[in-house]
Amino acid sequence: MRMLRIAAGAEAASLAVLLLNLLTVHAEPVSSLMGPLHGMAYLVTVIAAWQATTAAAPAARWYSLVPGVGGLLALRRVGRGTEGSPAAG
Repeated sequence: MRMLRIAAGAEAASLAVLLLNLLTVHAEPVSSLMGPLHGMAYLVTVIAAWQATTAAAPAARWYSLVPGVGGLLALRRVGRGTEGSPAAG
């Protein structure tokens, strides 16, 4: 769960930086650095979501495949699935 949280945040933040760069100065070094970082964060997010073992994992796994915000959607789904469980208390 911790890995998913970190990877989802990195994926969303790197996408925001890439889009901001594209809309403003479009600096090549920023794109060269953030592009691979965003891709790696996306892959780690998908892997972390597919390894989740909560009751909400099946839906979270598919949400994680959405580029950009999928990790945040999966994290929200996993968090929602653990709220009512006795272990979450």
